[in-house]
Amino acid sequence: MTDTVTATDAEFVGERNDVARRLDGLTAAVTASKGRIDDEIIAPAEMLTGRAAERLTLSGEHTIVALAGATGSGKSSLFNSLTDLELAGVGVRRPTTSWALACAWGPDGAQGLLEWMGIPPRHQVSRMSMLDHSSEDTKLDGLVLLDLPDHDSTEVSHHLEMDRLIKYADLLVWVLDPQKYADAAIHDRYIRPMASYSDVTLVVLNQIDRIPFEQRERALTDVRRILADEGLPGVPVIGVSATRGDGVDELKRELAARIRAKSSAKGRLASDIAAAADVMVQVGGSADAPGITDVDRRALDEALVDCAGVPQVVDAIAASTRRQAAQLTGWPVVRWAARLRTDPLEDLELGEELSPSALARTSAPTTGNVQRANAELAVRELAEKAAVGLERPWRDAVRDAPSPPGEDIVDELDQAIRATSFEVAKPAVWWRIVQVVQLLAVVAAVGGLLWLIAQGVTSLSSVELPDLGDVAGVPTAAAVVIGAALLGIVLALASRVAAGVSGSRKAARADRELRDAIDTVATQKVIAPIQAELDSYRTYRTGILAALD
Repeated sequence: MTDTVTATDAEFVGERNDVARRLDGLTAAVTASKGRIDDEIIAPAEMLTGRAAERLTLSGEHTIVALAGATGSGKSSLFNSLTDLELAGVGVRRPTTSWALACAWGPDGAQGLLEWMGIPPRHQVSRMSMLDHSSEDTKLDGLVLLDLPDHDSTEVSHHLEMDRLIKYADLLVWVLDPQKYADAAIHDRYIRPMASYSDVTLVVLNQIDRIPFEQRERALTDVRRILADEGLPGVPVIGVSATRGDGVDELKRELAARIRAKSSAKGRLASDIAAAADVMVQVGGSADAPGITDVDRRALDEALVDCAGVPQVVDAIAASTRRQAAQLTGWPVVRWAARLRTDPLEDLELGEELSPSALARTSAPTTGNVQRANAELAVRELAEKAAVGLERPWRDAVRDAPSPPGEDIVDELDQAIRATSFEVAKPAVWWRIVQVVQLLAVVAAVGGLLWLIAQGVTSLSSVELPDLGDVAGVPTAAAVVIGAALLGIVLALASRVAAGVSGSRKAARADRELRDAIDTVATQKVIAPIQAELDSYRTYRTGILAALD
């Protein structure tokens, strides 16, 4: 496809900017639609963007006018009358009507247009060197006139050549026979389907001399009525007799006015662009997309957090931290009681592997499937909300974006959470310090108790132990026992409070890290793909609206 030219390449000086903007918009819409809208829908628009870009870079001084009509409509006679030439007299032969004839007036540059349209050199004639005695308002400098093959020919090649060249014409002149001007063949196949091109359409009722003078206006009015019924109100209808010259000057004045205004080429391109854009809009739509809101994003994160079992893991971390602290800092005399309670993480059978897969293994066999279904449902709900108002091609693209083949959101969560280190099993430094103090206190209490027992035993014998004195009237050994016991109990109680705070902090840190890991997965695997599709849709929508403007 030919790339869209930039505004600096303008040939239609002062006129091209609007058409170029619309063409750029259509090109952007076509590019953004690739892989979303069926190729059959965007192919005509894609071909148009290439052809239109080429037309914009070619001569802006010429207007391509195509004469189209049925066999016997007098098309060729009208062509000769407008050119003031008998083509056979200047050496141009037309062995078959499958080829179009072309005549160019005015400044240099038509050669490029004729080559672009694929008109063979032997079917081209120039009016540049001819003496033109036309009045100023009928001079056709800048005209490239095409005499197309008959549309009702039995030769398929004739139809193909006509259909091909119609796409290149800046102005379409439909030449009708006064006896067959309502013929369905030309109206149903060409005129009615091209109603959107009414601004670049003229209708000539040729051979009007065959209609009685008093009935001519009624015939012209009837043609206008038929055109209006077909969606072409206001299209100029001119009665002409190519052989006698009736109405030829009027037709020349109409053509000359269009050429001087240089509006036909621009109008044809604009109509082509609008028609192609309209076809795309019927399938791809042009409604605004709501996108992904902060509320939707938070809802997705929370859903994935639940699917990953984060609350369950966080609670287990807090409880496990308290249990480990109690085992290391509790009063050794009753510490064995804490060992009777199982570790919450051991209950989950997780150890340090805090992943969705590990969580799934701790429950019933169907938990993993439920977890995956919930995660997929959360992703689908987000995509549905983001695609509200979009037509099916774009809605499907947004829905499918976060679920490419071979990828599983739960597996992605699994890997991200496995990579997150919580240091669950690592004890705090102060736990070890308290543990040592507790052990020393136990040793002191046991030592004091043994001393008291020894004193009791020796009091029954002649052996005497050294007197350790007393503390506030209490024997030193007894004071040591009491003090060590109180120290152990106080340390155990204080450590329990501190362990609760530590467990909460560790759980909060784990919660943050888990949520960050899940948010990263959600961003990379869900949000980013959906947003990429929405960005493509916005590019498409901006372009299509510019093309329709």
